[in-house]
Amino acid sequence: MRTAENTRNTNETRIAVAINLDGTGRSEIKTGVGFFDHMLDQLARHALIDLTVQASGDLHIDDHHTVEDTGIALGQALTRALGDKKGIRRYGHFRLAMDDTQVACALDLSARPYLVWQVPFTAAKIGTFDTELVREFFQALATHGGITLHVDLIHGLNSHHIAEAAFKAVARALREAVEPDPRMAGQLPSTKGAL
Repeated sequence: MRTAENTRNTNETRIAVAINLDGTGRSEIKTGVGFFDHMLDQLARHALIDLTVQASGDLHIDDHHTVEDTGIALGQALTRALGDKKGIRRYGHFRLAMDDTQVACALDLSARPYLVWQVPFTAAKIGTFDTELVREFFQALATHGGITLHVDLIHGLNSHHIAEAAFKAVARALREAVEPDPRMAGQLPSTKGAL
């Protein structure tokens, strides 16, 4: 079973994450940040990863620490669940259309974290949620999940659609990358002999 649990407790947040890479997209998300819960649900559902996230944070200040620390905890859980990465596809890409918006994602589970984020938002907030926190989440996920992650907005008008399309595009690319490759037969997908 490619599963993992992870906790992150700081003076600002308490995060508990459980992940199953071979799930059905089932999620139970409670971060106290409604829009973020909705996005994490989309990530689980479209990646076909079962995901549980319980978070409590200093929301009386703002949502930043909760969102970022959830990305850190999730990235660490993803790394643990992938184990030695033998037999996975490693790479994933997806172009996702959602109404007025199109987002492209390409990623590599390389253990060399890097984020290229070309996703300008048309509004500073979605409800009460700061749109700049979308990038913060993916920066934390990429860094602590060892992901080379490129996300590009092709076009879009509505910030809700832009954020949701980004989460869904990353989810579909991640789904492809973590899948077992039947032609790899348990081999490591690298000429280096290590990832």
